[in-house]
Amino acid sequence: MERLLSRQRLLLIVTVALGLVLAVLIALSFNAGRPSQNQGQGQALVGGPFQLVNQEGRPVDQSVLKGKWSVVFFGFTYCPDICPATMQAVRSAVDLLGPAGKDVQIVFVSVDPGRDKPRVLKDWLDAQDLPASTLGLTGTPEQVAAAAKAYRVVYQRQGDGPDYQVNHSTAAYLMNTDGRFDRVLAYGLTPEQMADQIRKGMRGD
Repeated sequence: MERLLSRQRLLLIVTVALGLVLAVLIALSFNAGRPSQNQGQGQALVGGPFQLVNQEGRPVDQSVLKGKWSVVFFGFTYCPDICPATMQAVRSAVDLLGPAGKDVQIVFVSVDPGRDKPRVLKDWLDAQDLPASTLGLTGTPEQVAAAAKAYRVVYQRQGDGPDYQVNHSTAAYLMNTDGRFDRVLAYGLTPEQMADQIRKGMRGD
């Protein structure tokens, strides 16, 4: 039991470290709080086209991000702590926005396509008591890898057998109504801090 707990602690430390490193790297691409642009291309360093399926099994692409502000998070349904905690924090942050929360959708992208089929995603999202507008996205390993690459997300399977874990980036991303990257929502933000960051994004701060 003690060895199992030590292994779980190590997994948590590695996962959080990956998220912090990613957040720092992305933060370095900011200028006065705004994302830098690739020279000659005019595209933010985070985000881009993807082809996935939602929790109903319907094909979707990056157009699902347009028309609303989106909080995009990459995780997996078998995640014991970080993923459910992040989803609860995002849900609370959206609630704190009041009427403006209606303009925000939560997007959960699985980095565990082997287990997270659409039905599994749907059941997990329902169990998290998230808003009805929440999107759960998954796909083939290749599709998921392409989406993760576009969002600068890193993930790696750890362990063998049916109870394997997945190390993954822990930051969430705020995307604007054009589906373009606005800012990083670092892991560990309180709902109040997250809501404040979303408000700033909506105001253009």
